[in-house]
Amino acid sequence: MTGMHYVGGIFDPATLTGAALFGGLFVVGGGVLSWLVRRMLREALLHDRSERIDEVTLQFVSRLAILGIWLVLATFYAHLIPALNRLSTTLLAGVSLVSVIVGFAAQQTLGNLIAGVGLVLYKPFRRGDRLQVDAPTSSGFEIGTVEDVSLGFTLLRTDDGREIVIANSTMAQQTTVKLPRGKDVQSTGRS
Repeated sequence: MTGMHYVGGIFDPATLTGAALFGGLFVVGGGVLSWLVRRMLREALLHDRSERIDEVTLQFVSRLAILGIWLVLATFYAHLIPALNRLSTTLLAGVSLVSVIVGFAAQQTLGNLIAGVGLVLYKPFRRGDRLQVDAPTSSGFEIGTVEDVSLGFTLLRTDDGREIVIANSTMAQQTTVKLPRGKDVQSTGRS
């Protein structure tokens, strides 16, 4: 009976040991769920040879799903551990002020996230497309091939190997010229 009580005490979320054990379980569970999401989406890409699903979309959805998994697990963990639950109740009075500050601070980040969703849904370009975009260079533009669209940024690679990282909100708002694939495009200036 004492051994049963001791084992039950180890998994008590009110104790430091119990909170640490639950934290470890949540981290392992989150890692397994993240791996499953990546694997399922990779399998979907391998089995769908049509143009309906492209790799950039699946990577974007995968990152968004994994972010959601970790946010849900962190929220559930905070509600499970009494010390964190009490702390969150104490901080509830300051949540409105904090949310306004975070909202202003994260405005650009959230804008990039929303713009990234729009880029993935509307697909104005895909991985491998050659684009001409505005850039702070002497010519005023750069030409690069789309390598990735992440949650916040679009990555282009120039012919000379440079990486151009553009915020998704900028990509969604600027005029982008989609160039033919595989052809050398001669550009002498802005048109």
